[in-house]
Amino acid sequence: MRRRTLLTSTGAAASTVLVSRGMPGPLPRWAHTWTAMPQLTEPHNMPPAPFAALTDTTVRQTIRITAGGRKLRVRFSNAFGGADMPITAAAVALPVDGRAGVSAIRPGSTRPLTFGGRPSVVIPVGAQIVSDPVDLPLLAGANLTISLYSAPGIASTALTSHPGSRTTSWLVNGDQHGAADLTGAVSADHWYLISGVEVLAAVSGLVLVGDSLTDGRGSTTNGNDRWPDQLFARLRDPDLAILNQAAGGNRVLRDGLGPNALARLDRDVLALSGARTLLIFEGVNDIGVAPATDSDQHQVVADLIGAYRQIVMRAQACALRVLGATVTPFGGNIYDDVEGLRERSRQAVNAAIRAGLFDGVVDFDAAVRDPAAPRQLAAAYDVGDHLHLNPAGYGALAAAVPRRLL
Repeated sequence: MRRRTLLTSTGAAASTVLVSRGMPGPLPRWAHTWTAMPQLTEPHNMPPAPFAALTDTTVRQTIRITAGGRKLRVRFSNAFGGADMPITAAAVALPVDGRAGVSAIRPGSTRPLTFGGRPSVVIPVGAQIVSDPVDLPLLAGANLTISLYSAPGIASTALTSHPGSRTTSWLVNGDQHGAADLTGAVSADHWYLISGVEVLAAVSGLVLVGDSLTDGRGSTTNGNDRWPDQLFARLRDPDLAILNQAAGGNRVLRDGLGPNALARLDRDVLALSGARTLLIFEGVNDIGVAPATDSDQHQVVADLIGAYRQIVMRAQACALRVLGATVTPFGGNIYDDVEGLRERSRQAVNAAIRAGLFDGVVDFDAAVRDPAAPRQLAAAYDVGDHLHLNPAGYGALAAAVPRRLL
């Protein structure tokens, strides 16, 4: 600890004061405050007609950041595009009344985005592009509007998106990216092309890798009540960004809806600026789609445990702490089987997680199971399909994450 001598005076008298100065805090750096896992858009999640290829189209989308900052920059992804993707113009703004899913923006809040000082950019197939920084002070938990316009060009219906946005986006023909509101726009509850927002701040990221249970199936559209949202609301930690990298149908071992967790780990976790902790809550789809035979279920358990170990090793090599969440019940769902083989697999995987596969354990199974029938979800938390949760169930997951692990 350093000491500095200051001379202070009152009238003619002077005295010597010793002032202690602690070590300086962490310096601000670029860190993700919001993410969405890029996916290849499925046919039924394509933009509504006539916007299928996003040519001559303005898209206005709302996201909710977690950590705040005075400067931000936006990441656009063409990871699964079938052609180079032009962004002819783009801007960020604050939505009117700060609400999610609206098409109107607050007057005077628009900030144009540039790319290397230019107002437009072309994203090559498989690539991502980061905008230049813009000054737009944002508080933690604020909603942010991102508008982009893509001029007519080479079209492809292979688009990069995040279908499970649970947030309404707006599309309209022509360039209206800077308009206060969009005239004649149609809605779609998906995100297109946007994959991340960074802020210049001294924050650390908690990255969540999961499936539809983390992506929020069963939560409220424009309600921000997935369990990661409710965890953010519970903690309200200004030094922590919560980064949701989940997708419905995702699996650990094999591609499902989006690349498997082993394949996407580098892009969706290790490459994220500011990431410090990883939480894995995934595996139910691997168990559920594997045949209900004794040999197949033994194999998927062994393979899942091996995959978890691989994820831990790779993440720890990049200085991340890795937490594992237990797999929640699915009794009564189509994943269930009469012989109970998949339930046996779930219990075996959870036993391995609790035994110390990860740096810490989050027991989601215990948080939402029915105490009287532990292979099933508690009825108060079940959205109705005996696999996914309602907002109350997601609140129970959020409450089950030990603060000491973060």
